Amino acid sequence: MIRRSLALHSVLRLKPHDLLRQWAGLVGPDTLPEEPVAVLEARIAELVGTPAALFFPTGAMAQQVALRVHAERRGRWTFAGHPHLHLDNWELQGYNAVHGLRFHPVGDRNQLLRKADLAAVGEPLATVVWELPQRDLGGLLPEWQQLCEQVDLVRSRGAAVHLDGGRIFEAQPFYDRPHAEIAGLFDTVYVSLYKGLQGVRGAVLAGDDETVAEAAVWRKRLGGAIPNAWPLALGALAGLDRLVPRMAEFRDHAVAIAAALNADGTVRVFPDPPQTPLFHVHVPAAKAAVERAGARMLAEMGTQLFIKVRSSPDPSRCAFEITVGENAMEFDPDEVVELVRDLVNRAQAG
Repeated sequence: MIRRSLALHSVLRLKPHDLLRQWAGLVGPDTLPEEPVAVLEARIAELVGTPAALFFPTGAMAQQVALRVHAERRGRWTFAGHPHLHLDNWELQGYNAVHGLRFHPVGDRNQLLRKADLAAVGEPLATVVWELPQRDLGGLLPEWQQLCEQVDLVRSRGAAVHLDGGRIFEAQPFYDRPHAEIAGLFDTVYVSLYKGLQGVRGAVLAGDDETVAEAAVWRKRLGGAIPNAWPLALGALAGLDRLVPRMAEFRDHAVAIAAALNADGTVRVFPDPPQTPLFHVHVPAAKAAVERAGARMLAEMGTQLFIKVRSSPDPSRCAFEITVGENAMEFDPDEVVELVRDLVNRAQAG
Protein backbone atom coordinates (compact mmCIF):
# COMPACT_ATOMS: atom_id res chain seq x y z
CA MET A 1 0.00 0.00 0.00
CA ILE A 2 1.33 3.44 -0.94
CA ARG A 3 1.86 5.64 2.12
CA ARG A 4 4.32 8.18 0.66
CA SER A 5 5.17 8.99 -2.93
CA LEU A 6 7.64 11.07 -4.92
CA ALA A 7 5.43 10.58 -8.00
CA LEU A 8 3.24 13.58 -8.83
CA HIS A 9 0.46 11.42 -10.26
CA SER A 10 0.35 8.95 -7.39
CA VAL A 11 -3.05 7.61 -6.36
CA LEU A 12 -2.35 9.20 -2.97
CA ARG A 13 -3.55 12.56 -4.27
CA LEU A 14 -6.63 11.13 -6.01
CA LYS A 15 -8.56 9.82 -3.02
CA PRO A 16 -12.18 10.94 -3.54
CA HIS A 17 -12.76 11.77 0.12
CA ASP A 18 -9.74 14.07 0.29
CA LEU A 19 -10.54 15.74 -3.02
CA LEU A 20 -14.15 16.43 -2.08
CA ARG A 21 -13.03 18.04 1.17
CA GLN A 22 -10.66 20.31 -0.78
CA TRP A 23 -13.39 21.37 -3.18
CA ALA A 24 -16.19 21.91 -0.68
CA GLY A 25 -15.25 25.51 0.01
CA LEU A 26 -15.39 26.41 -3.68
CA VAL A 27 -19.15 25.97 -3.99
CA GLY A 28 -22.20 27.08 -2.09
CA PRO A 29 -25.74 25.73 -1.82
CA ASP A 30 -26.86 27.89 -4.77
CA THR A 31 -23.97 27.09 -7.12
CA LEU A 32 -25.28 25.83 -10.47
CA PRO A 33 -23.59 22.88 -12.24
CA GLU A 34 -22.36 25.04 -15.14
CA GLU A 35 -20.84 27.77 -12.96
CA PRO A 36 -17.50 26.15 -11.99
CA VAL A 37 -16.64 25.50 -15.64
CA ALA A 38 -17.46 29.08 -16.62
CA VAL A 39 -15.39 30.42 -13.72
CA LEU A 40 -12.46 28.17 -14.67
CA GLU A 41 -12.55 29.27 -18.32
CA ALA A 42 -12.60 32.91 -17.31
CA ARG A 43 -9.75 32.52 -14.84
CA ILE A 44 -7.52 30.64 -17.28
CA ALA A 45 -8.20 33.19 -20.02
CA GLU A 46 -7.28 36.01 -17.63
CA LEU A 47 -4.14 34.24 -16.40
CA VAL A 48 -2.76 33.51 -19.88
CA GLY A 49 -3.97 36.80 -21.34
CA THR A 50 -6.37 35.57 -24.03
CA PRO A 51 -9.88 36.83 -24.87
CA ALA A 52 -11.43 33.39 -24.49
CA ALA A 53 -10.87 29.87 -23.18
CA LEU A 54 -12.78 26.61 -23.57
CA PHE A 55 -12.97 23.55 -21.32
CA PHE A 56 -12.22 20.12 -22.83
CA PRO A 57 -12.50 16.74 -21.11
CA THR A 58 -9.00 15.75 -22.31
CA GLY A 59 -5.83 17.47 -23.43
CA ALA A 60 -5.57 15.14 -26.42
CA MET A 61 -8.89 16.43 -27.74
CA ALA A 62 -8.05 20.07 -27.02
CA GLN A 63 -4.75 19.99 -28.89
CA GLN A 64 -6.08 18.02 -31.85
CA VAL A 65 -8.89 20.55 -32.22
CA ALA A 66 -6.43 23.46 -32.13
CA LEU A 67 -4.35 21.84 -34.86
CA ARG A 68 -7.48 21.10 -36.94
CA VAL A 69 -8.65 24.72 -36.77
CA HIS A 70 -5.24 26.07 -37.76
CA ALA A 71 -4.95 23.56 -40.61
CA GLU A 72 -8.37 24.33 -42.09
CA ARG A 73 -7.74 28.06 -42.01
CA ARG A 74 -4.49 27.70 -43.95
CA GLY A 75 -5.35 24.79 -46.21
CA ARG A 76 -2.22 23.03 -44.99
CA TRP A 77 -2.37 19.66 -43.26
CA THR A 78 1.14 19.26 -41.84
CA PHE A 79 2.24 20.47 -38.43
CA ALA A 80 5.74 20.33 -36.95
CA GLY A 81 7.36 20.00 -33.57
CA HIS A 82 10.12 18.33 -31.62
CA PRO A 83 10.51 14.55 -32.23
CA HIS A 84 9.50 13.93 -28.61
CA LEU A 85 6.25 15.84 -29.05
CA HIS A 86 3.67 14.44 -26.66
CA LEU A 87 0.94 14.51 -29.33
CA ASP A 88 2.95 12.05 -31.40
CA ASN A 89 4.65 9.90 -28.77
CA TRP A 90 1.83 9.23 -26.35
CA GLU A 91 -1.53 9.55 -28.14
CA LEU A 92 -1.47 6.90 -30.90
CA GLN A 93 -1.26 9.59 -33.61
CA GLY A 94 -4.86 10.61 -33.01
CA TYR A 95 -4.22 13.80 -35.00
CA ASN A 96 -3.89 11.62 -38.12
CA ALA A 97 -6.50 8.93 -37.39
CA VAL A 98 -9.19 11.47 -36.52
CA HIS A 99 -8.25 14.61 -38.46
CA GLY A 100 -5.98 13.48 -41.32
CA LEU A 101 -3.11 15.68 -40.13
CA ARG A 102 0.56 14.85 -40.72
CA PHE A 103 3.39 15.35 -38.26
CA HIS A 104 6.80 16.62 -39.38
CA PRO A 105 9.37 15.95 -36.61
CA VAL A 106 12.03 18.66 -36.52
CA GLY A 107 15.52 18.56 -35.01
CA ASP A 108 17.49 16.12 -32.89
CA ARG A 109 15.31 14.04 -30.56
CA ASN A 110 17.92 14.40 -27.78
CA GLN A 111 18.28 18.18 -27.99
CA LEU A 112 15.95 21.13 -27.79
CA LEU A 113 14.44 22.50 -30.98
CA ARG A 114 16.63 25.13 -32.68
CA LYS A 115 15.85 27.98 -35.05
CA ALA A 116 18.11 26.36 -37.67
CA ASP A 117 16.04 23.17 -37.46
CA LEU A 118 12.88 25.10 -38.22
CA ALA A 119 14.55 27.04 -41.02
CA ALA A 120 15.48 23.76 -42.69
CA VAL A 121 11.85 22.58 -43.00
CA GLY A 122 11.11 22.49 -46.70
CA GLU A 123 7.31 22.12 -46.77
CA PRO A 124 4.57 24.60 -45.88
CA LEU A 125 3.28 24.06 -42.37
CA ALA A 126 -0.08 24.77 -40.79
CA THR A 127 1.26 24.93 -37.25
CA VAL A 128 4.38 24.47 -35.17
CA VAL A 129 3.96 23.15 -31.64
CA TRP A 130 6.25 23.86 -28.70
CA GLU A 131 6.07 21.74 -25.55
CA LEU A 132 7.23 23.89 -22.64
CA PRO A 133 8.96 22.31 -20.83
CA GLN A 134 10.13 19.36 -22.94
CA ARG A 135 9.15 16.52 -20.62
CA ASP A 136 11.02 13.72 -22.38
CA LEU A 137 14.24 15.74 -22.14
CA GLY A 138 13.96 16.12 -18.38
CA GLY A 139 11.99 19.36 -18.42
CA LEU A 140 14.39 21.40 -20.55
CA LEU A 141 13.33 24.85 -21.75
CA PRO A 142 14.74 27.10 -24.48
CA GLU A 143 16.07 30.49 -23.46
CA TRP A 144 13.52 33.28 -23.91
CA GLN A 145 15.30 34.99 -26.80
CA GLN A 146 15.71 31.69 -28.63
CA LEU A 147 12.01 30.95 -28.23
CA CYS A 148 11.01 34.39 -29.51
CA GLU A 149 13.25 34.03 -32.57
CA GLN A 150 11.80 30.62 -33.38
CA VAL A 151 8.22 31.88 -33.11
CA ASP A 152 9.00 34.89 -35.31
CA LEU A 153 10.49 32.63 -38.00
CA VAL A 154 7.46 30.34 -38.04
CA ARG A 155 5.02 33.24 -38.23
CA SER A 156 6.98 34.76 -41.13
CA ARG A 157 6.26 31.57 -43.10
CA GLY A 158 2.52 31.78 -42.55
CA ALA A 159 2.15 29.03 -39.95
CA ALA A 160 0.32 29.25 -36.65
CA VAL A 161 2.16 28.78 -33.36
CA HIS A 162 0.66 26.58 -30.64
CA LEU A 163 1.83 26.02 -27.08
CA ASP A 164 1.52 22.61 -25.47
CA GLY A 165 1.35 24.30 -22.09
CA GLY A 166 0.45 21.20 -20.13
CA ARG A 167 3.18 22.33 -17.74
CA ILE A 168 3.11 26.09 -18.31
CA PHE A 169 2.86 26.70 -14.58
CA GLU A 170 6.03 24.68 -13.98
CA ALA A 171 7.81 26.59 -16.78
CA GLN A 172 6.96 30.06 -15.50
CA PRO A 173 9.61 30.35 -12.73
CA PHE A 174 12.41 29.64 -15.26
CA TYR A 175 11.33 32.53 -17.48
CA ASP A 176 10.36 34.73 -14.51
CA ARG A 177 7.73 36.40 -16.68
CA PRO A 178 3.95 36.54 -16.26
CA HIS A 179 2.02 33.60 -17.64
CA ALA A 180 0.32 35.97 -20.06
CA GLU A 181 3.65 37.07 -21.52
CA ILE A 182 4.73 33.47 -22.10
CA ALA A 183 1.38 32.45 -23.57
CA GLY A 184 1.23 35.68 -25.57
CA LEU A 185 3.86 34.39 -27.97
CA PHE A 186 1.37 31.83 -29.28
CA ASP A 187 -1.91 31.76 -31.20
CA THR A 188 -3.38 29.01 -29.03
CA VAL A 189 -2.43 27.56 -25.67
CA TYR A 190 -3.39 24.25 -24.10
CA VAL A 191 -3.46 24.14 -20.29
CA SER A 192 -3.69 20.84 -18.43
CA LEU A 193 -5.98 20.65 -15.42
CA TYR A 194 -4.33 17.61 -13.80
CA LYS A 195 -0.55 18.10 -14.11
CA GLY A 196 0.69 21.12 -12.20
CA LEU A 197 -2.84 21.98 -11.06
CA GLN A 198 -3.28 18.38 -9.82
CA GLY A 199 -6.95 18.21 -10.70
CA VAL A 200 -8.68 15.00 -11.69
CA ARG A 201 -8.70 15.33 -15.49
CA GLY A 202 -9.44 17.79 -18.28
CA ALA A 203 -7.93 20.70 -20.19
CA VAL A 204 -8.56 24.24 -21.34
CA LEU A 205 -7.78 25.65 -24.78
CA ALA A 206 -7.17 29.39 -24.81
CA GLY A 207 -7.01 31.78 -27.75
CA ASP A 208 -8.88 34.53 -29.56
CA ASP A 209 -12.67 34.60 -29.72
CA GLU A 210 -12.92 33.31 -33.30
CA THR A 211 -10.56 30.38 -32.72
CA VAL A 212 -12.30 29.36 -29.52
CA ALA A 213 -15.69 29.56 -31.25
CA GLU A 214 -14.46 27.21 -33.99
CA ALA A 215 -12.93 24.93 -31.37
CA ALA A 216 -16.32 24.71 -29.64
CA VAL A 217 -17.85 23.30 -32.84
CA TRP A 218 -15.20 20.59 -33.01
CA ARG A 219 -15.58 19.86 -29.30
CA LYS A 220 -19.26 19.16 -29.94
CA ARG A 221 -18.49 16.97 -32.95
CA LEU A 222 -16.03 14.90 -30.94
CA GLY A 223 -18.35 14.40 -27.99
CA GLY A 224 -16.39 16.68 -25.69
CA ALA A 225 -19.17 19.10 -24.75
CA ILE A 226 -19.97 17.03 -21.69
CA PRO A 227 -22.59 18.22 -19.20
CA ASN A 228 -21.87 18.33 -15.48
CA ALA A 229 -18.13 18.78 -15.84
CA TRP A 230 -18.07 20.77 -12.60
CA PRO A 231 -16.02 18.21 -10.59
CA LEU A 232 -13.17 18.50 -13.12
CA ALA A 233 -13.39 22.29 -12.99
CA LEU A 234 -13.36 22.36 -9.19
CA GLY A 235 -10.21 20.28 -9.05
CA ALA A 236 -8.44 22.76 -11.32
CA LEU A 237 -9.77 25.81 -9.47
CA ALA A 238 -8.41 24.40 -6.22
CA GLY A 239 -5.00 24.01 -7.87
CA LEU A 240 -5.00 27.53 -9.26
CA ASP A 241 -5.37 28.93 -5.77
CA ARG A 242 -3.20 26.48 -3.83
CA LEU A 243 -0.44 25.29 -6.16
CA VAL A 244 0.34 27.88 -8.85
CA PRO A 245 1.75 30.35 -6.28
CA ARG A 246 4.13 27.61 -5.05
CA MET A 247 5.73 26.63 -8.38
CA ALA A 248 9.00 28.49 -7.65
CA GLU A 249 9.15 26.73 -4.28
CA PHE A 250 8.65 23.35 -5.96
CA ARG A 251 11.38 24.16 -8.51
CA ASP A 252 13.81 25.14 -5.74
CA HIS A 253 13.15 21.89 -3.86
CA ALA A 254 13.72 19.94 -7.09
CA VAL A 255 17.06 21.73 -7.48
CA ALA A 256 18.02 20.79 -3.91
CA ILE A 257 17.08 17.12 -4.41
CA ALA A 258 18.91 16.96 -7.73
CA ALA A 259 22.05 18.55 -6.23
CA ALA A 260 22.09 16.03 -3.38
CA LEU A 261 21.68 13.10 -5.79
CA ASN A 262 24.44 14.31 -8.10
CA ALA A 263 26.78 14.98 -5.17
CA ASP A 264 26.23 11.45 -3.89
CA GLY A 265 27.24 9.99 -7.27
CA THR A 266 25.13 6.84 -7.14
CA VAL A 267 22.91 8.14 -9.94
CA ARG A 268 23.09 11.06 -12.36
CA VAL A 269 20.40 13.72 -12.58
CA PHE A 270 19.57 15.69 -15.73
CA PRO A 271 19.19 18.59 -16.25
CA ASP A 272 21.77 19.79 -13.77
CA PRO A 273 20.38 21.92 -12.26
CA PRO A 274 16.72 21.32 -13.06
CA GLN A 275 15.03 24.21 -14.84
CA THR A 276 11.57 23.23 -13.58
CA PRO A 277 10.18 21.01 -10.79
CA LEU A 278 10.72 18.14 -13.26
CA PHE A 279 13.95 16.20 -13.81
CA HIS A 280 15.18 12.72 -14.78
CA VAL A 281 17.20 10.35 -12.61
CA HIS A 282 19.56 8.15 -14.65
CA VAL A 283 20.23 4.85 -12.90
CA PRO A 284 23.16 2.40 -13.44
CA ALA A 285 20.89 -0.66 -13.54
CA ALA A 286 18.62 -2.39 -16.02
CA LYS A 287 15.02 -1.27 -16.38
CA ALA A 288 13.45 -4.56 -15.27
CA ALA A 289 15.73 -4.74 -12.21
CA VAL A 290 14.83 -1.19 -11.17
CA GLU A 291 11.13 -1.92 -11.60
CA ARG A 292 11.43 -5.00 -9.36
CA ALA A 293 13.44 -3.08 -6.77
CA GLY A 294 10.90 -0.26 -6.74
CA ALA A 295 8.05 -2.73 -6.28
CA ARG A 296 9.85 -4.38 -3.33
CA MET A 297 10.50 -1.02 -1.67
CA LEU A 298 6.85 -0.11 -2.09
CA ALA A 299 5.69 -3.43 -0.59
CA GLU A 300 8.13 -3.24 2.35
CA MET A 301 8.19 0.49 3.09
CA GLY A 302 5.06 1.93 1.49
CA THR A 303 7.27 4.45 -0.38
CA GLN A 304 6.77 5.00 -4.10
CA LEU A 305 9.74 6.55 -5.92
CA PHE A 306 8.33 6.51 -9.46
CA ILE A 307 5.43 5.38 -11.63
CA LYS A 308 7.24 4.60 -14.87
CA VAL A 309 10.82 3.57 -15.65
CA ARG A 310 12.26 4.67 -18.99
CA SER A 311 14.50 2.36 -20.98
CA SER A 312 17.87 3.45 -22.38
CA PRO A 313 19.84 2.58 -25.53
CA ASP A 314 22.30 1.11 -23.02
CA PRO A 315 20.39 -1.90 -21.58
CA SER A 316 22.40 -1.70 -18.36
CA ARG A 317 20.93 1.73 -17.58
CA CYS A 318 17.50 3.32 -17.30
CA ALA A 319 15.85 6.46 -15.94
CA PHE A 320 12.79 7.64 -14.08
CA GLU A 321 11.14 11.01 -13.62
CA ILE A 322 10.73 13.06 -10.47
CA THR A 323 8.27 15.95 -10.51
CA VAL A 324 8.20 17.92 -7.30
CA GLY A 325 4.79 19.02 -6.06
CA GLU A 326 3.15 19.05 -2.66
CA ASN A 327 3.73 15.32 -2.36
CA ALA A 328 7.51 15.64 -2.64
CA MET A 329 7.96 18.56 -0.25
CA GLU A 330 7.93 16.17 2.72
CA PHE A 331 11.01 14.38 1.33
CA ASP A 332 14.27 15.87 2.55
CA PRO A 333 17.01 15.79 -0.13
CA ASP A 334 19.23 13.57 2.04
CA GLU A 335 16.34 11.15 2.52
CA VAL A 336 15.86 10.94 -1.25
CA VAL A 337 19.57 10.13 -1.61
CA GLU A 338 19.21 7.23 0.86
CA LEU A 339 16.09 5.93 -0.88
CA VAL A 340 17.72 6.04 -4.31
CA ARG A 341 20.85 4.33 -3.00
CA ASP A 342 18.64 1.58 -1.59
CA LEU A 343 16.86 1.28 -4.94
CA VAL A 344 20.12 0.97 -6.88
CA ASN A 345 21.62 -1.53 -4.43
CA ARG A 346 18.53 -3.72 -4.66
CA ALA A 347 18.47 -3.49 -8.47
CA GLN A 348 22.17 -4.30 -8.85
CA ALA A 349 21.85 -7.21 -6.43
CA GLY A 350 19.09 -8.66 -8.57
